[in-house]
Amino acid sequence: MNPSPSPFAGVPPVCHPDPYAGQRWTFGFPGGLTAEVHTRGARLHGLWVPDRGGTLADIVLAPRDPARTATTARYFGATVGRYANRIAHGRFFLDAKPYQLTTQEDGHCLHGGTDGFDTRLWEAESVHTPECTGVLLRLRSPDGDQGFPGNLDVTVSCLIDRDGELTFTYRAVTDAATLVNLTNHAYFNLDGEGSGDILGHELAVHASHYTPVDDHLIPQGDHHPVSGTAFDLRRPLRIADALARPGAGGGYDHNFVLGPHGGEALRPAAVLYAPATGRRMEVLTTEPGLQVYTAGQFDGTVLGKSGMPYGAGAGIALETQHFPDSPNRPGDPSPVLRPGEEYRSRTVLRFGTD
Repeated sequence: MNPSPSPFAGVPPVCHPDPYAGQRWTFGFPGGLTAEVHTRGARLHGLWVPDRGGTLADIVLAPRDPARTATTARYFGATVGRYANRIAHGRFFLDAKPYQLTTQEDGHCLHGGTDGFDTRLWEAESVHTPECTGVLLRLRSPDGDQGFPGNLDVTVSCLIDRDGELTFTYRAVTDAATLVNLTNHAYFNLDGEGSGDILGHELAVHASHYTPVDDHLIPQGDHHPVSGTAFDLRRPLRIADALARPGAGGGYDHNFVLGPHGGEALRPAAVLYAPATGRRMEVLTTEPGLQVYTAGQFDGTVLGKSGMPYGAGAGIALETQHFPDSPNRPGDPSPVLRPGEEYRSRTVLRFGTD
C-alpha cells in the first residue's frame, strides 16, 4: 500500500458539509497529526500519522460506503454511549428501581442500545489555540432514551496538540440518577488503513487482571490475574504470538483492569507498536478499564476507505471505559451519575516513532 498524504494539514479546523456525515471537521498540524471527525456519531473517521521516515498515512479504519456506519460498521470510530460495552439482558436496578434497555440480537444491550450515540447527529464547534486544534461536540440524550433515565447533556472534545497527542475529553451532567460510560470505538492499524492485518504489531497492556466472559461476552465471576494466561500482555508481545497462546480463542474482546478509579490523573493503559513503519501509539486514560478487541469477527464484507476488504485482524480497538455489565456487579467501579455531579473522563493517544 502507498501511504496517502494528509489532505488536511491546515489550522484552524475546517468544516465540510456532508449529506450523511452531517459535518466533516478536519484539523491538525503541518507535518504532524491530522484528523477527520464526523458529527454523525461524533466519529473519528481518519487520523494521519507520520512513520519513522516522516511519511503520513491514515491509521484509522472506516468503511468506504458511509451507509455502512448505520449497519455492519456502525461503531467504527464512533463515540458510544450512554453505556459503552455490554449490560446483561439490558437490565439493571438503580436506587431499587428496575430498568429495561433496548437490546441487540443476542438479547443484551451493547454500546447504548439499538439507537445509541453512534447513530446521532451531534452539534459541533471548532477549538483553536496556539497549542491545540480540534472540535467540541455536544449531544442531549432525553429522559427514557433507549430506556435510560434522566436527561443527559454530553460534551466530547477531540483535540490535537503540537506534541503529537490526540486527546478525547468526555463530560456529562444529568437531572436524574443514570448510568454513563463513554468511549471512542476507533480501530487502528499503524501500518496504514487497508495495509493488511495487525498481527505483526506488538501490544503491551498495563493490567495485572482481566475480566473472564461467557460466550456472549458477559462477565463471569471475579477479575482474574493475567499471570500464566493468554491475557498476560504486561510486556510487549507480537499480537500473532499472543493469540496463539492457549485460551486466546478467536482473539481478544476482553476488559483489562487498569487500576482503581477516581480523580483525573492519567494512567498508562497500553502501547501499540508497528515494527514495519515504526509508528508507536501510547494510550493513557483516567478510566479503570481497557477493552481490547482484535477484530476476530471481521469477515471481509466491509470494504475500507482504501477499497480493501477488512478481514479478521484488520485493526485493533483499544476502548478506555468502565467495566462491562458493571451496573450489575457491585464490586466494580460505579457508572452511576447523579444530579449535581459531573461525569469526567479523559483519554490521550500519544504518538511517536522508533
